[in-house]
Amino acid sequence: MSADPTMSTRLNSLARALGALAERDVALGPLTTYRVGGPAAVFVEARTVADLVGVGEALRREPVPVLVVGKGSNLLVADAGFAGLAVRLAPSEPSEFVSFSARLGAGVVRAGAALGLPVLARRAVEAGARGLEWAVGVPGSVGGALRMNAGGHGSDIAACLLRYGWMDLSSDDAGEDGVERFNPSYRSSSIGPSVVALWAEFAVREGSVEEGKAEIADIVRWRRANQPGGSNAGSIFTNPAGSSAGEMVDVAGLKGLRIGSAEVSEKHANFIQADEGGSADDVRRLIERVRQVVEDSTGVRLATEVRMVGFDNEESEVGA
Repeated sequence: MSADPTMSTRLNSLARALGALAERDVALGPLTTYRVGGPAAVFVEARTVADLVGVGEALRREPVPVLVVGKGSNLLVADAGFAGLAVRLAPSEPSEFVSFSARLGAGVVRAGAALGLPVLARRAVEAGARGLEWAVGVPGSVGGALRMNAGGHGSDIAACLLRYGWMDLSSDDAGEDGVERFNPSYRSSSIGPSVVALWAEFAVREGSVEEGKAEIADIVRWRRANQPGGSNAGSIFTNPAGSSAGEMVDVAGLKGLRIGSAEVSEKHANFIQADEGGSADDVRRLIERVRQVVEDSTGVRLATEVRMVGFDNEESEVGA
């Protein structure tokens, strides 16, 4: 946590302004797939747009760093925690951010930003909508997937996105926009750190429920066969142009490399596992060690796909 007295004063004032919406020193590790890491100084779980409006008003009076947390599937929080405000859209009813609807005649599926992508994929198929099956293999939320233009199994958010709603907590800006504002690139988009995605509409086609379920089952089987379970954040590094980050780590002989409670997966070299009860700082040190070894042997500096928060000399090229 920050020892800056000015920031501490702002955080205290912000928590008072938020009243019952705010919690103090909430552990973020359990809200991530790594299951490690320290607390947020102030934490809000929003269930309505009105909650977010209140957060934005308080932030503009008491500006502090903001972290928007989705499913935490692409997030590593330092053991020291995050000296700012963490905001999460409530992932279960009665939250308005877990809605789902399908308009097959219009070729549209609409989902709230807190809905998990695997849930979206399954609900779409059950509604007779095809084209989102790939999302069953991405463990994040719709909002987090928008932030990083998540993808897998031959598709990504940008390929399916029609429109999305958003709100910037650090200003009074909000709106509904299409893919032109989204400005996607590989594992990134124009959605900034203080912007909360509210919902998204995706293009789908009408199709066979049984065929959709079969495709989802194939993707799930492939992931179980080729990727490790346990506490990790999926791929650590983005793939350099024309190369595979996992292959580069593997060729460098780094599978099984361990620093403290963190280990490069023996099953997939682009995954770094954390032991139960382990240290986020160990994971970060191992990420940097792997990156340095690969750079020394190939001249290529791998970019991180995972978003790292609360570390000294933070370096996070891509986040979600």
